[in-house]
Amino acid sequence: MTDRLVVGTRGSLLARAQTQWVMDRIAAAHPGLELRMQIISTAGDRLKGALPEIGGKGLFTEDLEKALLDGSIDIAVHSCKDLPTRLSDGLALLAYPPREDPRDAWISADGKPFDELPPSSVVGTTSLRRQAQLLLRRRDLTFVQLRGNVDTRIRKVHEGQCAAAVLAMAGLIRSGLVAHVTHPFEPDVMLPAAGQGALAIEGRAGDARVAAYLRPLHDEPTGTAVECERAVLAGLNAGCRAPVAVLATVGDGNLHCRALVCDPRGERVARAQAIQPVPDSAALISDIVNQLNAGGAADIIAHC
Repeated sequence: MTDRLVVGTRGSLLARAQTQWVMDRIAAAHPGLELRMQIISTAGDRLKGALPEIGGKGLFTEDLEKALLDGSIDIAVHSCKDLPTRLSDGLALLAYPPREDPRDAWISADGKPFDELPPSSVVGTTSLRRQAQLLLRRRDLTFVQLRGNVDTRIRKVHEGQCAAAVLAMAGLIRSGLVAHVTHPFEPDVMLPAAGQGALAIEGRAGDARVAAYLRPLHDEPTGTAVECERAVLAGLNAGCRAPVAVLATVGDGNLHCRALVCDPRGERVARAQAIQPVPDSAALISDIVNQLNAGGAADIIAHC
């Protein structure tokens, strides 16, 4: 047995920050374990176009999964919302650390809240989910694609490329950039993406040595909530183009889930909500998917 773990990650500021966070906690739980970060360039990092137009899901994970399968890394640290609902054969999600704030954040150039945004403003976001939910509240908005590291997107806002942008609170917190947040959006206003705010640590299925090292990092409520959200996505058979939002939480022994599917123009929306005891999560997932489909989700997704 070799007391060493090679940890794979993308090379972005956020990816490296959250991977170092994971490595620090593994090291604290296992003194003497050698840890090495391996930067891997992914297809998502190399592309130039907008994610919804090219493919989205899997673009940030496929190269990391290949490295796991060929043995060049032992684990991969992912932003959970980047993960496809189906992993490559031979791989498994071994741990979910405690979830960071899952909400979306409003960052405006002038410090004004979303409710004070001038008419016909331009908002920076590549996310159809965010665009659709903003259009549900403000039909006059237009959007510009913002790509790059979190700090690059914030700089583009302050350079005047848009009046404001929407980013994930978790990424801003982990990157040390939360001071730039004008305000977070509560889930009643903007429901986050499945897995937002959560990290997922992927490894080879059946690798008992690595699984043992990761066990102290796993947070059961986070795992329960995120697996529920991913199961809703899988049940909808929703691709990366469909604006699907879902947030599950665990409390008092119950699993609570809210979800919506909205067309990119913000004209049609299907909503769902359910609560069940944690052991009945399968029934809750089925209920959420059925509610969404009854509200027209399948048709919305088919036309995205």
